Amino acid sequence: MIHPHFDSTNPQKSAPIGIFDSGVGGLSVYRHLAELMPKERYVYYADTQNLPYGNKSGDEILFLTLQAVDWLCRQGCKLIVIACNSASAYSLTTLRTRCRIPIVGLVPAVKPACEMSQTRQIALLATQATLQGQLLAQVIHEVATSKGVTVHKHFEPMLVPWVESGMPIDHHVADLLIKQTQAWYQQGVDVIVLGCTHYPFFRQFLQDWIDEQQISMTLLDSGAAIAQRVKSLLECFGISADGEVLDEPLKFYASSLAGDVPATARRLSQVPISFVDSDFLPIDV
Repeated sequence: MIHPHFDSTNPQKSAPIGIFDSGVGGLSVYRHLAELMPKERYVYYADTQNLPYGNKSGDEILFLTLQAVDWLCRQGCKLIVIACNSASAYSLTTLRTRCRIPIVGLVPAVKPACEMSQTRQIALLATQATLQGQLLAQVIHEVATSKGVTVHKHFEPMLVPWVESGMPIDHHVADLLIKQTQAWYQQGVDVIVLGCTHYPFFRQFLQDWIDEQQISMTLLDSGAAIAQRVKSLLECFGISADGEVLDEPLKFYASSLAGDVPATARRLSQVPISFVDSDFLPIDV
């Protein structure tokens, strides 16, 4: 059993919300959370030492996710968001039986995509682990296949590195993304689901191309829906933060700060970040 660690001097309402991802992609979810709930405090855990999760086995993903959630619980988090589709696919059931605080996970936005599609053809762009997970297979069967909607699944391993490198538009990955979108359009796809938390960062790039081509395609991700779910859970349990809008940096822990992790996190989050070590002590990077 993973237990919460609330400090008696820190009332539950002011306890932070934990966010976990294998890397910095979950910052796209954080931005939705912070926009909707600016009075809340947030602690972000990035397991950068073990990324990417998308090509790991389900057992390995579960083990790493349990470690991360245990660390977030020890920081006194009142709710934890698994801001990683791959980790959600293999850990949600176990986490919800072991944790005594609310756990919110990510599932690609297949259901709203199916409801929105006029052509009954949708595309799902996600990691290999997400696409192979039983959770997604169940969702697709219930909301797509059984209703006659075709889901075109696709994995492009270079998308995450491209996002983290700043998404240069003259890069060959940008060309790959455009070509794949063109192929989907020719197949009748009218909704594209961005099924990895890194992908919303290139949403504007892709939307600009769609607008230039004057074609009818909609891009969907789960960020806004996850933020609404967190808000409703906090209200349901009576643990929403009181007081003024907070003006403090995001607390960010990474299992490895090698390479460009700090710079990438700052660029993608577009907010002040305070990096901390495994003991939650500030570090200067």
